[in-house]
Amino acid sequence: MTVPTGRRERKKAATRQKIADTALRLFLEHGYDAVGIRDVAAEADVAVTTLFSHFASKEALVFEQDEDFEQRLTRAVTDRAPHEPLVPALRREIQALVRHCTADGAAPIWHMIAASPALREYEESMRLRHAESLATAIAADPDLSGTPTACRAIARFVIDAYSLAREAADPQAAVDEIFQMIEAAWAATAPSGNSTGTAEP
Repeated sequence: MTVPTGRRERKKAATRQKIADTALRLFLEHGYDAVGIRDVAAEADVAVTTLFSHFASKEALVFEQDEDFEQRLTRAVTDRAPHEPLVPALRREIQALVRHCTADGAAPIWHMIAASPALREYEESMRLRHAESLATAIAADPDLSGTPTACRAIARFVIDAYSLAREAADPQAAVDEIFQMIEAAWAATAPSGNSTGTAEP
């Protein structure tokens, strides 16, 4: 997560994190549906309006790193080294995200999400938004030559790779397997050699 530099920004970030941590603790202790926004605000010792200034909805409290993940994915495209192939750069970022989301203690959160229709719906809309942002970043790169359809397809594949790997018995092995297919798909769409690249083993 990007570290805020100014005092005001650090204070806002600390308040946001406190609200998110409090919400997650309450949701896991009492159940997502049993806890309301006012309960979270009271426990975090903030006004409801303050909570909504940081989070647009109750569902967003569970996915508090949503924007950070989206930025990390697009930066994997925009900040990669000159002429670095696209797919290995995306693979490294997905590996890092999967490690984060399968760390010790993460399982109860994903069980809670799976049990809630509202959270599953929110996650699906979030994944689609991430895929569109990633597709836009790929399409805007002058070193890449994929068509708009190819860029959107690859972006969807990458987002799905994260979800599938997260649920696999061996998440890192799943990332490797899925990205072999993504590599082949991207290579098939790119007429120029500098648009592809073999993922590192």
